[in-house]
Amino acid sequence: MKQMLTFCILYFCTQIAFAQERGNHDQIHALKITHLSSELNLTAKEAEKFWPLYTTYSEKMHALRNNPTARYIKNTDMETIEKLQEKEASEALRKLINYETEYFSLRTNFLEDVQKVLSAKKIIQLKKAEDDFNRKLLKQYRDKK
Repeated sequence: MKQMLTFCILYFCTQIAFAQERGNHDQIHALKITHLSSELNLTAKEAEKFWPLYTTYSEKMHALRNNPTARYIKNTDMETIEKLQEKEASEALRKLINYETEYFSLRTNFLEDVQKVLSAKKIIQLKKAEDDFNRKLLKQYRDKK
């Protein structure tokens, strides 16, 4: 059983690399769902209530990460920031604070909603599984370069 799970994880990690190359968010999301499913071992009843919450949360987080403020922050280099007038920098900071507040709010609301469906232990396992998946994805990306 462990060999099969190891094979599946390696297979999915390989698929992640190809999904990154094509920029296919949906395929990466599907691989993440598969990884989380194998790590959490949800009962049918838990899964029925959990996955709609998780899908909604994931969609909202994806939209937030791709909003103009997030893109500006990701794509602005230090030289450009140095050239900002104080008024422009204040406006950018205000947008950054709003972005961070919304990010925190989405995560907090999700955890509160999930707490009604899963045990605290499974929620902590979820966080660990998400972090592990992201780490593997980043490693695949780095190894590919």
